[in-house]
Amino acid sequence: MSATSGSPQPGSLHGIRVVEMGQLIAGPFCGQLLGDFGADVIKIEPPGTGDALRQWGQPGYPLFWEVLGRNKRSVTANLRTEEGQALARQLIAGADILIENFRPGTLEQWGLSPEDLMAENPRLIIVRVSGYGQTGPYAGRAGFGGIGEAMGGWRRVVGDPDRPPARMGVSIGDSLAATFACLGALAALEARHRTGKGQIVDSSLYEAVLHVMESLVPDYAIGNFTRERSGSILPGVAPSNVYPTADGYYLIAANQDSVFRRLCGAMGQPDLAENPSYATHIARGNHQKELDEIIAAWTRTLTTDTLEHMMADAGVPAGRMYTPADMLADPQFKARQSLIEIDHPKWGKLPMQNAFPKLSGTPGGVRRPAPALPGQDNLAVYGADLGLSESELASLQQRGII
Repeated sequence: MSATSGSPQPGSLHGIRVVEMGQLIAGPFCGQLLGDFGADVIKIEPPGTGDALRQWGQPGYPLFWEVLGRNKRSVTANLRTEEGQALARQLIAGADILIENFRPGTLEQWGLSPEDLMAENPRLIIVRVSGYGQTGPYAGRAGFGGIGEAMGGWRRVVGDPDRPPARMGVSIGDSLAATFACLGALAALEARHRTGKGQIVDSSLYEAVLHVMESLVPDYAIGNFTRERSGSILPGVAPSNVYPTADGYYLIAANQDSVFRRLCGAMGQPDLAENPSYATHIARGNHQKELDEIIAAWTRTLTTDTLEHMMADAGVPAGRMYTPADMLADPQFKARQSLIEIDHPKWGKLPMQNAFPKLSGTPGGVRRPAPALPGQDNLAVYGADLGLSESELASLQQRGII
């Protein structure tokens, strides 16, 4: 793990200005992704409280913000006032991308409709993240990531079959919608190179989840098969499961024919690979439970360390269920700088995930920690960029506009 002092290479999006509005995860994660690759992200926060994400985390350690707020500058503006809206409009007039994740119609209520903003700035790309998208009968409904996960099909297939639907331990619906929003923004930037015009990117939570659900819908529509919760396995894909060891659990994924033969060799049971019940993908799927029991009986006799070395030597895809402590100690994470440390004025050496994916020529990076205070960059942005004087800024602050 390497430390950064806030001065990595500029990044692929150097020179692109992003204005980020909205709170919590979906919009801010999109802004973080763009900022990681060099965009100048100016986040507009409510005066005083700032983004609610600043309060998220374990008691005494609100660290969500430190990741999603990195590589951003913070200004404050009360967007429910005409003066706050005017400040936002001036910032957006000089921006390349606007990100917002309010309920559809909110921008329009504030006099910041896409039509008006793009009339002033025809090159503007407006990224809109919402629960159900900007159109359709559900567009006006409130939507959080968990609702998108449920509607998009994710929640129904996660968990054990004899228990209610479960969730992942992270806000995957928000993160997926943000990632697709970022993809849309980059596609719109490329289109702007040809047309000179911006456009609207409409990313909904439920469609982002739907997009990663593989053949869920055609499985039902064509094959009359509805996927259900299956615990730690995928039905018909074997062996691929979490198996007990003498001191824990270990994941082995040997469902391809050639890989399964290598696993059988490592087990000292090469005949399993020739057994008609297990010799093919279909056969292994039909006998999944009994095959898992055979493998589990073997893995129970080995420590996790021993099993890991055996699987690596045999060329069988396998791995531990990593904790943060495992990640911080692992040589692969270190070799690829998957985790970095940033110099933070409050937390000292603060570890977090690096920019991703890796680019060979114009890599991303963490250039600055998340702003410590809402409006930390009011003077730099409103003063230097918009030309407001210190007295004007003081007046705006006294009246609760910033």
